[in-house]
Amino acid sequence: MKTLDKLFIMAAALIMAPAAVLAQQAMPAAGGPTAAAAQGKAAPATDAISARSQAAPASPDQASGPNMATGAEPSNAQVAQSSMASRATPTPGIGQPDGRAHLQEQFTPIGQEAAWFHNTILMPLITLISAVVLFLLLFVVIRFRRSVHPVPSRNTHNTVLEIVWTLVPVLILVAIAVPSIRLLAHQYSPPKADLTVKVTGNQWYWTYSYPDNGGFEIVSNMLSEADDKKRGEPRLLGVDERMVVPAGAVVKLIVTSSDVIHSFGVPSFWVKMDAVPGRLNETWFKVDRPGLYYGQCYELCGARHAYMPIAVEVVSPAQYAAWVASKGGTMPGAKPAKPLPDSTAASPVTNPQPAGTTTAPAGGTSATPTPTNVSAGTARPTGTSQSQATSRGI
Repeated sequence: MKTLDKLFIMAAALIMAPAAVLAQQAMPAAGGPTAAAAQGKAAPATDAISARSQAAPASPDQASGPNMATGAEPSNAQVAQSSMASRATPTPGIGQPDGRAHLQEQFTPIGQEAAWFHNTILMPLITLISAVVLFLLLFVVIRFRRSVHPVPSRNTHNTVLEIVWTLVPVLILVAIAVPSIRLLAHQYSPPKADLTVKVTGNQWYWTYSYPDNGGFEIVSNMLSEADDKKRGEPRLLGVDERMVVPAGAVVKLIVTSSDVIHSFGVPSFWVKMDAVPGRLNETWFKVDRPGLYYGQCYELCGARHAYMPIAVEVVSPAQYAAWVASKGGTMPGAKPAKPLPDSTAASPVTNPQPAGTTTAPAGGTSATPTPTNVSAGTARPTGTSQSQATSRGI
């Protein structure tokens, strides 16, 4: 039965994959040039790689690339430079996997507290318990082996031993519970947010909306392996449009999905939140160090689940304001641009008057205007002697 369920799930994923890809390619990017032109706004500033990727997102074969099959090394972030001067380049070992058998270095208060809990309490405790259990096993194997004790002991109860092996686990759980509950309380009691970003998972890309900055939206697609190398991005983690946030700001994430269940996660932030259709989940982070940090979708969401990475770029407040302006957004409290006067406002085509009324000059009303300047062509002519003589002659 389990085998049939697996086959059914795989068949459904293969059937849905082409339709989802076509829908993504056919749908114009919400924050892209097409949407901006439709709203009469200037197109957001972007580079050639991002523009090409937005128009035609990379497919899995382009991301994996035949070069990896021939033994080529992944891109090296130390030597490659960004195609945009303002685009941050990744730092090896920071905000990305580097092969360590350990947690990534943490850059948020919650992540640092969680790493301390893991490294200072859990790991020593796990090591100690494993060592004690191993010692007891070896002691029993050696001390009570058959050659030494051919007749086994018939003791069935030991009050002291039973109290010890009941009390010790309780004390261990209490020691773990105190910092664990404190960590949960800090994680789910966030401070007041400085910035809100709505994260939407799609098959198979992410969209980021900025309601605090005018509501603009950007679409984030995975880059091909060739573009990863040009930008110095880690393989399978580079994107054409990154989520950009200011350093030192409390960022609230509202996470949802437009199709199936996804999961937004950035390991170096200690952030992982499921994106569920029809549901708004919330999490937060605060990063003081400017830089580039990567994540991935952590929920099996279809055939291209492994090809929807996450890239979060943390910049200074001034750089963030410039980035928002380049995307057509506004900073909170900033005055909107003064609209140009509408030259067609007085046109009878765009602004028709009600039937039976006319536009009144000063001194009258729209229903009974007071004429002040009468055209010479419509005034009654004044009679002259010549005209009177002609009339009498007739």
